[in-house]
Amino acid sequence: MMQRPSPSARSPVPDKDPRVVAIDGPAGAGKSTLARLVAGHLGLKWLDTGAMYRAVAYCALVKGIDPGDAPAVAKLARELVLEMGEQPKVDGVDVAEAIRAPQVDAVVSTVAANPEVRAEMVARQQAWVKEHGGGVVEGRDIGTVVLPDAQLKIYLTASADQRARRRALENARHDLPAVARALALRDRLDSTRAASPLPAPQDVAADAVVVDSTDRDATEVLEEVLTWL
Repeated sequence: MMQRPSPSARSPVPDKDPRVVAIDGPAGAGKSTLARLVAGHLGLKWLDTGAMYRAVAYCALVKGIDPGDAPAVAKLARELVLEMGEQPKVDGVDVAEAIRAPQVDAVVSTVAANPEVRAEMVARQQAWVKEHGGGVVEGRDIGTVVLPDAQLKIYLTASADQRARRRALENARHDLPAVARALALRDRLDSTRAASPLPAPQDVAADAVVVDSTDRDATEVLEEVLTWL
């Protein structure tokens, strides 16, 4: 269920950016689907920041770089020619499908925990928002570190079982227990890492709206989110 913010959080704040919506939450909660829907409704561009870290992880694997080799991966991140859109591209090549492979799932948390990689990606994310005059941005620490002045900050969550089912469907994988185990590992790595860890719902930014999407379709969640804009 949606936790309604305090009256002060609902009131317009002069220094908030009215064209920026930040969406955070665990893997499989439906962040990308919601971000696309909100962006389409508002006529804004959408940025999946998780895909950026996936692109770095994918390129590290392709180039034979150990994802745990922090300096080498950071150097790769700084040199990466990355185009973000509906179909993310690396060096002009569409990698939208490749970055969702199980091999990338297994190492993306390690890459995303690299402080130098995060610094590079955050700078690119902020530049993207400036270039597009706002947007709907989803991913880790968007409302706290990347875009603290976003008009609306959403923390989207769902039960572990629901998130595993969604991730299995997204990746056309039928081994649900294996997907659930991988997701549990991802949650553990994301929540315990030193750099921008995944917060529990009770620990999100004070001005964020917590939305539980368990057993709710995307349209229903969208309708509730739009009431806060």
